[in-house]
Amino acid sequence: MAYVMVDVEADGPIPGAYSMICFGAVLVKEGLDQTFYGRLRPVSENWVPEALAISGFSREVTLGFDEPQVVMEAFARWLKERTKGRAYFVSDNNGFDWQFINWYFWRYTGGNPFGHSSTNLGSLYKGMVRDTFQNFKHLRRTEHTHHPVDDAKGNAEALLEMKRMGLKIAL
Repeated sequence: MAYVMVDVEADGPIPGAYSMICFGAVLVKEGLDQTFYGRLRPVSENWVPEALAISGFSREVTLGFDEPQVVMEAFARWLKERTKGRAYFVSDNNGFDWQFINWYFWRYTGGNPFGHSSTNLGSLYKGMVRDTFQNFKHLRRTEHTHHPVDDAKGNAEALLEMKRMGLKIAL
């Protein structure tokens, strides 16, 4: 079993009608030295300029990114090479990130190595500290830059810190 922290940048609110522009993943274990970064060519003519701006890329630049099938196949291989058993998907905003990763995996590889579920890091922290008004973001060390590998790494740092604080988790 392995926990994989994922962060997605997209040019709109939902997969298919809009596109996942890039994503990052970090295998959650001490050192955080195993990362994946994918940049994907848009799959739709639709895009929201304000959403795309968060990624730091222009529409013209994204049109030169890699084919989604190539990226998703590479990500599936990366996961298979680095995990034993089921890989667990964790994200700061799994409602958003999960929908894109799940849709792209099913669309381009015919299945999702993460299975059918995901974990929300913020909810995990709220339960751990027994306070729905608390936020985990102070546990990050890496600056939140909207580069998905940086953001996934910061969130992975927070999860490792939660383990040091007493969270029972097999990392």
